[in-house]
Amino acid sequence: MKTRKPSGWSGHAACRDADPELFFPITWEGRPGPAADEARRICQACPVRRACLDWALGTGEPDGMWGGTTPAERRRLRARQLA
Repeated sequence: MKTRKPSGWSGHAACRDADPELFFPITWEGRPGPAADEARRICQACPVRRACLDWALGTGEPDGMWGGTTPAERRRLRARQLA
């Protein structure tokens, strides 16, 4: 079983000093909204974006913005990987 704690790559993440509310809002129901757009902009410039997304997909992370993806987007990606 994979660990739930991100490894060394997280220390290089562009979001490490950002407001956690951008990446972990109360809900993602409906359109994610402006906070998700801001989080996605931060993710786009992140040097460890792929490692972040791979970690979230590999662990089944159900919450937050990881690697520029919302929980619903990661569910779709995982479903495609399993197909």
